Amino acid sequence: MKLKTQSDIDLAKALISPPGDTLAETIKELGFNQSELAVRMGRPQKTINEIIQGKTAIMPETAIQLERVTGVPADFWLEREKNYRLELAEILEAERVLQEKDWLKNFPIKEMISLNWISLKTKDPLECVEALFQFFRVGGKEAFYTSSCFATIEKQSYRLTNQKKKNPYALAAWLRQGEVQAAQLEANKFDKTAFKDALKEIKKIMVDHPDNFFQLLARKCAEVGVKIIHTPKLPNSKVHGATRWIGDTPVIQLSNQFQRNDIFWFTFFHEAGHILKHGKKEVFLEGLDYTDEGLVKEAEADAFAIAATYSEKEEIEFMSLRRNGTWTTNQIVEFAKKINTHPAIIVGRLERKKIIQPGQGHVHGFYRKIEL
Repeated sequence: MKLKTQSDIDLAKALISPPGDTLAETIKELGFNQSELAVRMGRPQKTINEIIQGKTAIMPETAIQLERVTGVPADFWLEREKNYRLELAEILEAERVLQEKDWLKNFPIKEMISLNWISLKTKDPLECVEALFQFFRVGGKEAFYTSSCFATIEKQSYRLTNQKKKNPYALAAWLRQGEVQAAQLEANKFDKTAFKDALKEIKKIMVDHPDNFFQLLARKCAEVGVKIIHTPKLPNSKVHGATRWIGDTPVIQLSNQFQRNDIFWFTFFHEAGHILKHGKKEVFLEGLDYTDEGLVKEAEADAFAIAATYSEKEEIEFMSLRRNGTWTTNQIVEFAKKINTHPAIIVGRLERKKIIQPGQGHVHGFYRKIEL
């Protein structure tokens, strides 16, 4: 839409001209009035008057008759009508949208601009609302609530709008950006068996954690039909991972909510569990409060991630190695090698269960900051 400001709207309203203005000038030059034009066209004078006032549109049949009577081509009249109706619709829509400017307060516009998710030449409310509609690919605010990512999260096993300090609009924007990113990636057709097998190789990437670990992870996932993307968090979105199917492709979306290697990898395997164990129509968001039904599926995904990274059986064995209430750095490293996991996974589990003091992973040098 061309109109970006209230000044644009005011100017457009002052300049807009219906095709009837051109028709009135044309018949004046031809030397006859509306009554004579009506007779020559075989139309009621009321219809001609409404066309001239812009109240009635010029249809193809009318345009052909006007060409015969005035000598002005039918396609000119149709094009003139089309442009007028579009300009009029833009003015009316701009006025309607401008009334929704308070709706903008729901979104972290500043952050979305800085992340290049939306582009604005000004910070005028009309341009901002229009940019959001285009970003979410919806025709208006009503459609945002019924058919965008906002509608998607409202249908799942939690009610984000009831959770304090969590902004469902920010989360909807984060999910939408994930759709944009996923559309830019290519992946093979999803193969469930191949994905299961690939997780063994992915675990090795977790253990080694090279600098290009994310590229290696994304490549391996794409080979078996899974898209994995990293999308920076937005204020109060409070989510560090999501899993959903877009078309026939499962998509794992991870944020930088927690920039720590053990959390990153546990989240990945948790999301992988959702793909392998749960339905294609569900959307799973990590970091939110679920209903009872949702909690069951979250527990299943947690169990999958635990088994894949550092099983309960392995944890029991590790606990038996404790001496004087603790473990040495070397003990942790050697045990991690034995079971093929990363030491950060072991220490992170100990911290979450409050067996050791928080921050010990940093003390031992196991935690690594995730920067993507």
